[in-house]
Amino acid sequence: MPIIVNLDVMLARRKMSLSELAEQVDITLSNLSILKTGKAKAIRFSTLEKICEVLDCQPADILEYGK
Repeated sequence: MPIIVNLDVMLARRKMSLSELAEQVDITLSNLSILKTGKAKAIRFSTLEKICEVLDCQPADILEYGK
C-alpha cells in the first residue's frame, strides 16, 4: 500500500497556506505541491525536519502507511 501524505490536513490545522510553508521551509512551491499530492517518490530527512519544525508536528502527523 502507498504512503499517504497528510500535509494538507496539517496545513489546515495550522491555518497556513502551501506557499507560506514553502517560503518558511525554503523549498519551491512546485516541489511542495508534488509532496502534498502524494506524487513524490522520496523526501529528504532535512526537508521533513524543516516541515515538522515549521508546522510543530511529528513526521507521523504528515506521513502514514496506508493499509
